[in-house]
Amino acid sequence: MPSILRHLSLLSLLLISSPLAAQEPGDSPKRHANHLAGETSPYLLAHAHNPVDWRPWGEEALALAKQENKPIFLSIGYSSCHWCHVMEHESFSDEEIAKLLNENFVCIKVDREERPDIDHVYMTAVQILSRGAGGWPLSAFLTPEGKPFYGGTYWPARDGDREMPVGFLTVISRIAKLWDEREADLRTSADGLTNLIKEALRPRVALQPMQLDAKLLATTDAAIAESFDAEHGGFNFSADDANQPKFPEPATLQYLLARAQNGSAEAEKLLTVTLDGIAAGGIRDHIGGGLHRYSVDRFWRIPHFEKMLYDNAQLASLYAEAYQLTGKPHYRRVAEETCDFVLRELTGPQGEFYSSIDADSEGVEGKYYRWSQQELQDLLDPAELKLAKQVYGLGGTPNFEEHYFVPQLQAPIAELPQNLRLTPAEFESRLQALREKLLARRGQRVRPATDTKALTEWNGLMIAGLADAGRIFKRPDYIAAAERNADFLLANAKSPEGHLLRSYKDGQAKITAYVNDYAMLIDGLLALHEATGEQKRLDQAARLQAEQTERFGDTRLGGYCFTAENAEEVIVRGKIPNDDAIPSGNSVAAGNLLYLADKLEDAALREQAIATIRSGQTLLELAPAAAPRLLVAAEQVIRQSDAPDND
Repeated sequence: MPSILRHLSLLSLLLISSPLAAQEPGDSPKRHANHLAGETSPYLLAHAHNPVDWRPWGEEALALAKQENKPIFLSIGYSSCHWCHVMEHESFSDEEIAKLLNENFVCIKVDREERPDIDHVYMTAVQILSRGAGGWPLSAFLTPEGKPFYGGTYWPARDGDREMPVGFLTVISRIAKLWDEREADLRTSADGLTNLIKEALRPRVALQPMQLDAKLLATTDAAIAESFDAEHGGFNFSADDANQPKFPEPATLQYLLARAQNGSAEAEKLLTVTLDGIAAGGIRDHIGGGLHRYSVDRFWRIPHFEKMLYDNAQLASLYAEAYQLTGKPHYRRVAEETCDFVLRELTGPQGEFYSSIDADSEGVEGKYYRWSQQELQDLLDPAELKLAKQVYGLGGTPNFEEHYFVPQLQAPIAELPQNLRLTPAEFESRLQALREKLLARRGQRVRPATDTKALTEWNGLMIAGLADAGRIFKRPDYIAAAERNADFLLANAKSPEGHLLRSYKDGQAKITAYVNDYAMLIDGLLALHEATGEQKRLDQAARLQAEQTERFGDTRLGGYCFTAENAEEVIVRGKIPNDDAIPSGNSVAAGNLLYLADKLEDAALREQAIATIRSGQTLLELAPAAAPRLLVAAEQVIRQSDAPDND
């Protein structure tokens, strides 16, 4: 730690000293082509014609940095990231900035969705340096050996831009100067920071095995309830900050669903208040179906407009199962509209599911989804305009950026027919006609970009979402789409040796799969087995589970490492125990193992499941609400009260 503090002090001094003089840009052509031109990731391809001499992560780029003894500038983002687009436009398309980068750094660009292992390591570095803050685009500065010594997220191009005192040009100028004058100090700092990363990510050994009992669940219930927004639903909010972003947190909702299914009235209350809030707010696309990534306010009203496959997949399952639990018809509506959206807008020609739809169109966030009063008046007749205002708030005072509207329900949908003095059938007919008219007009706009890579992990989540909705709603079309996708992955997302690969696009599958890819695909196959009863899905899941255990299993501590045993090691081969927007591979694997143990009557698989749960012991003891999906499996073990290790 002392070396880190010395380094931060050094950077602080440099940030108030004179910058390295940037050379004048030359007469280079406006259309460049760098080393990303041969990639398949839409995010990388979006930077393929920057004047920055970007290279993909790999041996060639790392070897070049060592050969020239240049620090590495590592930039990590993803296709639907708004501020990634902003930094690409402001900084990475700037000739002066590009010239300084090219002369002083080896520049590497990474798609975090393709390489979550790289992203996790260097995000940990940035969070250590910034005391927990992080985000994308992630900007990290590394030694030629890949050890980080400084980092941050978004910087504007120049000092004073966007009212920020220090711009990216200043940052890279001073880091280049620092490397030139005090390389040894930076290397010392990098060694210290690397040791902290290893310590943070290395699996820990518990002194005593934890008890899997009702007390663990009660502690988790209390922690989730403490963070709950009783007025609007959702978690981890600040009553003093109405503009604090709020995420759906599917893993937490999955835990509450499991608790509610097993009789907890309190869990059902927290679950339904949150699902109702999401269903009514602008975070849900009421016109085209599906859900945006998060709300920029506490009330679920205005979304950050990107749409991610992983959110829609998990929420399709949640709303379908919540409908089965409660019988609330609007839960079925949300689930079916979400599945229909994915099949309409995120499904490729071979049944693969695409990754995301951008937040921006024509360079403006949310332009595709917003409505002006004039456009509504030109499109709708008076009766339709009245209905749009009464149902979706499309009229009166604008709710988005002073001049625009984002649709959001003005009352619970079950109450709307009575409020409008319509029969339920009349209301549904008129609302459907209105939605179709608005959707047709929206379809004439410039559509946001779609990231058309298919990730095995996210596709597995969507298989489960469609299979669950198909089973509960008796929709064979959903089950058929899930089966088509599963067959596609099993045939195409494979290496020559037969192992899973992570990413597929344009006929090319690549990148060694991570434990999440195995766990989510197995989960999807098991959801299909539950929906269809077909033995082949159980057999496929069992084969993949055996391969996952062989390639990722931690025989010493239980559970699974994030990367395969023979995969590239980026600083440390660790585990990711916490459930984030996407659940941990260990959490999902624990549930998979319990399902397989039951169906195959295999006690050894049950023991593996318990060992996987206990591999997250350190996190569960410190912050159990950080691994709610793991506790779904734990609750199942606890309910089977004769767990052999629970003495």
